[in-house]
Amino acid sequence: MSADRSAIERDQLAKLRALLKEIAGHNAFYTEKLRGLDIDIPSLDWFRANVPFTFKRELIDDEQAHPPFGSNLTYPIAHYTRFSQTNGTTGQPLRWLDTPESWDWMCGNWMQVFRAGGVTASDRIFFAFSFGPFLGFWVAFDAAARMGALAIPGGGMRSAARLRAMLDCEATVLCCTPTYAIRLGETGAEEGIDMSASKIRRVVVAGEPGGSIRATAARIESLWRGASVVDHHGMTEVGPVSYGCPKRERVLHVIESSYIAEVIDPVSGAAAVRGELVLTNLGRAGSPLIRYRTGDIVERSGQGSLEDQCECGAFDLALEGGILARTDDMVVVRGVNLYPSAIEEILRGCEGIAEYRVEIRTDRALTELSVFVEPGGDILNDGDEALVHPSLDDALAHRLELALRNALGLRVPVVVVERGSLPRFEMKAQRWVRV
Repeated sequence: MSADRSAIERDQLAKLRALLKEIAGHNAFYTEKLRGLDIDIPSLDWFRANVPFTFKRELIDDEQAHPPFGSNLTYPIAHYTRFSQTNGTTGQPLRWLDTPESWDWMCGNWMQVFRAGGVTASDRIFFAFSFGPFLGFWVAFDAAARMGALAIPGGGMRSAARLRAMLDCEATVLCCTPTYAIRLGETGAEEGIDMSASKIRRVVVAGEPGGSIRATAARIESLWRGASVVDHHGMTEVGPVSYGCPKRERVLHVIESSYIAEVIDPVSGAAAVRGELVLTNLGRAGSPLIRYRTGDIVERSGQGSLEDQCECGAFDLALEGGILARTDDMVVVRGVNLYPSAIEEILRGCEGIAEYRVEIRTDRALTELSVFVEPGGDILNDGDEALVHPSLDDALAHRLELALRNALGLRVPVVVVERGSLPRFEMKAQRWVRV
């Protein structure tokens, strides 16, 4: 159980003052950015009112001006032992360095994610991803081992091989993206692997908002024989940020012992119930971020009061629905604001869809949206060849168009494509494409 609000904020203020004293005069990026400000912060309210935001564009420009790692480094390069890099899905990739101390801090955050999700030292955790330069599950893997669990790497394997490894090793927890959890479950059926033998009881997901989308989580749980979905979110440049509430579905708690979190109106910058998440990491002194505009759209649970205690006992900021969208993902179609998570909720809630893709056309006067879906059921067998009946395609397209129109008030054309024609994703899915 977390401390009450007053204790949380006293702790945050003390850690913030220590952080600013540590980086003052040593971290070139923030020494310049905070020039003229009193680093002995009198209060968190003063901090929010006077300290400027940090934007990703600033970090990219700084890295270009000071290659290869930028000037947001508090210590000499010899102090850093870990390299990470963002995936660049929303722009140029960022390189990020960590000291052993900041890595320990991030592992501690991931251990809190595991504990909140009911993962213990007796679990066998399978990490179904390739070990690239992203931060993500590298920290989770170290945290699992430090917690005493058996950490099983699943890099360099095809999906079927990963499934068999999970079964052979009697893994009890799966870590991957929501998209890949679905893909692995579907692979079991395609390859004739007996999923009833699986001992997976938790599926810990990150990298996409799907873990807090009810229809997506339900799809994962059905494929994994009732294993519960545990959501989490973080960013390479920020670190592991939140844990799934153990009592309430679709709620993420920010780890406020490690972060100062704000929710602001993306335009005015004023505090808001629903808006952009702004984070200050308090334990990553080697490569800090202060009032960082994450681009994630969130909503405070309930009426947004910071005094509310959650059913789970936590006072940590609760985000209803997890990460709802990103500021740069919103598309305006005939006056309606659309986010990817809203479309996914509708499509995952309809039976018979294996994968989908959304195409956005902006070459005309009005932005138009089209949805392409790959069917996942209703197969008719004709000898050795599996065919999708055309009338079933038409019925699926009609059903989805009706669901989209009812939910969004828009006519969105749906096209059913051949099985296996849409890409599958192991890491962050890129289903929204501008054409």
